[in-house]
Amino acid sequence: MHVTRLPFTITLGLVSSAPPRQCGIATYSKDLADAIRAAGEPDVHVLWAAIEADEPSLSYAPDVRWTIRQGDACSYRAAAESLNASGVDVVHVQHEFGLYGSFGETYDDHIEAFWEAIRLPVITTLHSVLPNPPQDMRTAVQAIARHSSVVIGMAERARTLLTTQYGVPASKVRVIPHGVPPVSPLTKSQARQELGWPQERRIISTFGLLDPRKGLEYAIRAMAPIVAQCPDALYLVLGASHPEVVRRTGDSYRRELERLVDELGLSQSVQLVNRYLTQGEIVSALRATDLYVTPYLDPNQITSGTLAYALGAGKAVVSTPYLHAAEALAEDRGVLVPFRDADALATALLRLLVDPGHRAQIEESAFAWGSQAFWPVVGQRMLQLSHEVLLPGLSDVTRPPLASAPIPDALSLAG
Repeated sequence: MHVTRLPFTITLGLVSSAPPRQCGIATYSKDLADAIRAAGEPDVHVLWAAIEADEPSLSYAPDVRWTIRQGDACSYRAAAESLNASGVDVVHVQHEFGLYGSFGETYDDHIEAFWEAIRLPVITTLHSVLPNPPQDMRTAVQAIARHSSVVIGMAERARTLLTTQYGVPASKVRVIPHGVPPVSPLTKSQARQELGWPQERRIISTFGLLDPRKGLEYAIRAMAPIVAQCPDALYLVLGASHPEVVRRTGDSYRRELERLVDELGLSQSVQLVNRYLTQGEIVSALRATDLYVTPYLDPNQITSGTLAYALGAGKAVVSTPYLHAAEALAEDRGVLVPFRDADALATALLRLLVDPGHRAQIEESAFAWGSQAFWPVVGQRMLQLSHEVLLPGLSDVTRPPLASAPIPDALSLAG
């Protein structure tokens, strides 16, 4: 995709959580900012308004110019006024309900003051789009749509929901998938050597911040019948506990998983790696993995960064049919199993472990789908959309096709 050069420098304002906060939206936003800058080098700058929780003060990168105290409406207004006066051209808001509001008997939307004060064009990416939303959440999304030039969903299902259940005009909605890093150039053997993983094991993995909604206990239970037939199988759960979960309930979920591993006698077949992974480590871990599993419990989850990463890495995925997985893994790009069904998980994982030919077919289809979301492609599309919002008619990007990311000739997905 060609991005038309503007005759001036464009400055984007990014409103989201930011590293080093351990948060999926922060990781996504950092990757997005890097991809947009790379797509428009040297004519694009990104300035950040970072949303902070009640953690100790974080040490941010220099491009974080402002902070927003999560839950403080006045702080949102102050950020909008600062953006108005900053020379920013277009604002990109990364919206997740938990970042911009709080849940009680009803959803308390904290970003209303931001909408009242902002005077710049806004592009909002919705990381959650719930089907059959309660009225308070529908109202919050409708406010987002009124105040945004464009609303982005990450799946076609999100587009459908926004137009049919939230009443967002179709002309305002775009679909741009969750970005993923290009696949690691390492072979599987090299990646395992780099990570210190055993070469001789058949490895299943899940990565990301631990949260009870991920249903990891079902994948652990599935390992008992898997190990009975494939004693060399190893399930790695890679990631620290989600800070918000730790804040509410401590590290109880991880301890529950550890107890389950002990009860099932799986200490040699299941390992919980309690560490926040860098993007480089995630890319290497996926390269080193034989199978990826997302046994998530929320049927309405419409975006999963970990699933997007796995598809971009050309992994065969076994998953429950939450909204993102049901769309992404259709047409034999993966295997779907019922929610909360350890036996079905075991059956699906075993079939792929013992049938490398079938696994290779799924890997090829998964990679063809996932490579459309490599960050350079997503960065180009986001920058093109920013151009469109700034100068309508500059180029026709109403429904831009996904650019095809080339598959490296020297890379064997099975290597």
